[in-house]
Amino acid sequence: MNSTRQKTIEADDDGVVFPPDDLDKMLDLARFLEGHTEPGLLLGPDGEQVPLPEEVYRILRQVAEVMREGKAISVAPMGLLLTTQEAAEFLGISRPTLVKLLESGSIPFERPNRHRRVQLHHLIEYQGRRRAERRSALNRLTEDAGEHGLYDGTAEEYAAALKTARKRKPETAPA
Repeated sequence: MNSTRQKTIEADDDGVVFPPDDLDKMLDLARFLEGHTEPGLLLGPDGEQVPLPEEVYRILRQVAEVMREGKAISVAPMGLLLTTQEAAEFLGISRPTLVKLLESGSIPFERPNRHRRVQLHHLIEYQGRRRAERRSALNRLTEDAGEHGLYDGTAEEYAAALKTARKRKPETAPA
């Protein structure tokens, strides 16, 4: 590991782990894990062996795959409390947008002092709800397009139908 990366890990102290500079070992590990469908044993330097629980094995596979792609990884407990800035970064939105979501009741939050805190699992639940809403909307649009024969129409017909659809008021999503 290069010295810059090592210093970053020590300075951050946030549990983020970067992939090794040499990804060959990570690629070997990922290939090994792909070839085995069941967990094995963890072997200590003294030869002691302990069975690897299925849950830990699944996480290990995910970690190896992500790091093989050269990405950093962080494992955090579901009850972890995040600041509004951390929560916004997790969701990929601005902090003011997150605050609007919090204040509207879309995402639960705590206020142990004057600052809001958001539990990680509430953010993951919100992401799941949004994903389901987007999937539902896309399915409705696809059905509408099929019913109106837009898959068989010309580009001009499609453009006109799209313009009309954009003018429609969106349905409110179920809570």
